[in-house]
Amino acid sequence: MTSIGGAEMVDWNLAVATATRLVRPGPDVTRDEARAVVAELRRHAKAAEEHVRGFTRMIPDGHKPEDTPVLVVDRAGWIKANVAGFREILRPLLEKMQDRRGSGPGGAVLGAVGGKVTGVEVGMLLSFLASRVLGQYETFAPATREFPAGANGGGRLLLVAPNIVHVERELEVDPHDFRLWVCLHEETHRTQFTAVPWLRDHLEGEIQSFLGETEVDPMTVLERLREAAQSLAGGRPEGEAGESGRSLVEIVQTPAQREILSRLTAAMSLLEGHADFVMDGVGPDVVRSVAEIREKFQQRRARGASRLDQALRKLLGLDAKLRQYRDGERFVRSVVEEVGMDGFNRVWTSPNTLPTKAEIAKPADWVARVHRKAES
Repeated sequence: MTSIGGAEMVDWNLAVATATRLVRPGPDVTRDEARAVVAELRRHAKAAEEHVRGFTRMIPDGHKPEDTPVLVVDRAGWIKANVAGFREILRPLLEKMQDRRGSGPGGAVLGAVGGKVTGVEVGMLLSFLASRVLGQYETFAPATREFPAGANGGGRLLLVAPNIVHVERELEVDPHDFRLWVCLHEETHRTQFTAVPWLRDHLEGEIQSFLGETEVDPMTVLERLREAAQSLAGGRPEGEAGESGRSLVEIVQTPAQREILSRLTAAMSLLEGHADFVMDGVGPDVVRSVAEIREKFQQRRARGASRLDQALRKLLGLDAKLRQYRDGERFVRSVVEEVGMDGFNRVWTSPNTLPTKAEIAKPADWVARVHRKAES
């Protein structure tokens, strides 16, 4: 565990305890209803696998379904599973912050404050997120006894049952159709990483490069965490989202980081947009009410929640993720319309065939670069 002056920078155990204590309870369901939801989500995840692979023509080479387990979890389970991933991926950044303790006042203050305060603040943010995530393919998750992961660095697929039930009730859509629709999206992510062997290592390398380039003042990170936590606790005016309205990611960028973040943004837009495209492409054949679900779900995304919720989305960078769904789906649809599914699948050839951020906005430029260059 990374520590400063003998104290942990982030008390992860306290973060889990805080988030679990503060997370809102899920919808009211009986024990039998909960069991039925879990069983149905597992069936849908299995069925979605065949649907997605048939539609995308992406067949994992040498991977079996059990290589990346499907776990149906509650909100507390999502928190525990994600903390393990956060600890792993943030380790280099925390070590760098530790090394800089003596170079400025920020590190000394952070050491004095201690990891328990930071753990509480991280826990508050996790409690906010835990009630919103429907599903997640954890790409970099380390295996634990409670949460197994795929062999050889494979990930795991999480489906957050109470959140799925909450949204299907809120939207007043057919619950069986909605559950399958969600599974189609998440299964697409699992297929992306199992069918494209280099993708995980490429993204991990980009993330570690981003963290390695961070010229970060520890006090700045602590202050951003505190702003977000105070927003949750009602300590900041609604609608106020930190310094100049910037997100946690944006405030620590160096010029080198901006280049890396541009590539990561393009890659994540591709992955999220591809999943949305697939779930809608498969949907009409297997989800009878897909048109109603998509319309209501898009309205929910656009409408958002309270001003407080919108402020937190901005601070955490979640508004950028919503744009990734929209922009990425438009890119995938445009490319498939022009060169077909097999032509689109050239995107998975190597890191060099991934679209740039500019090409996400102008799909024809990607087609010209990848297809016409290859044909000439």
